[in-house]
Amino acid sequence: MKELRNMNIRDQITELLLHSHGIDISKNEDSFLNNSIRKRAAETHCGSDDSYYSFLEQNNKERGFFVDSLHIGYSEFIRNTLTFSVLEHIILPELVVKKGNSKLKEIRIWSAACAAGQETYSLAILLNELQYTYNESIKFRIFATDHCESHINDAREGKYSAAALNNLSLKRVRQWFSKHGETYTIKPELKKNIDFSVFDLLNEQFGSPPASIFGDFDLVVCANLLFYYKPEYQSKIIHKTGSSLSGEGFLITGETERELLLRQNFSEVYPYSAIFRRMEHR
Repeated sequence: MKELRNMNIRDQITELLLHSHGIDISKNEDSFLNNSIRKRAAETHCGSDDSYYSFLEQNNKERGFFVDSLHIGYSEFIRNTLTFSVLEHIILPELVVKKGNSKLKEIRIWSAACAAGQETYSLAILLNELQYTYNESIKFRIFATDHCESHINDAREGKYSAAALNNLSLKRVRQWFSKHGETYTIKPELKKNIDFSVFDLLNEQFGSPPASIFGDFDLVVCANLLFYYKPEYQSKIIHKTGSSLSGEGFLITGETERELLLRQNFSEVYPYSAIFRRMEHR
């Protein structure tokens, strides 16, 4: 009975937001929406889901807060150590050599749900460090997008707490961040090859960020996002990001999303790395 009541409230809130804000939250996974409703109900001291719906119906500001609560902004530097180890020691060096030998242009990367920029800057750190390894300038461009404008603004600013840097070595922190009080700020040289923009992965008008012009990415990272959506929308995101890859490009997900790619036309290039290629390019 409790679940049925939650389903009714969820549907009512979905309809309310669609009419009041033109925002369709029905694409989000049901349990994620239920948890979000319960969390906001508790934070606003509403005694029940029904009470929260009444409060939401009467309070436009709270409707904005609820929509914002659905924009997941949590991320980490070097979040999946195995994934980033494979990138650092195998994938990116191979890309550097391949581009150099064929005289092709820059390495093109899409960080497709960049949140506050930790993932994007982690990739930039690896690529910048490869320049020291090869003792030459490496041309690369990272297109970092998120559907939430406030996340993009935070990513552009590149300011983090000390706790946010726990996965980074002290050497990397000293090399790539400036400390001001308790805040660590990304140094300007790490930002110069990054383009930040707002982009909705479910927007049917564009297949890739307009700033990238034509897609054709060597690497697309879309990690820890898919499980917030219903299966049909997961498939749309996988199709969009996969279609934006160059012929031998790589698509990266989160550890818990690996099975979603394995059930589609992708194969994992290294076991449990969450790094995939389309099967026809194996």
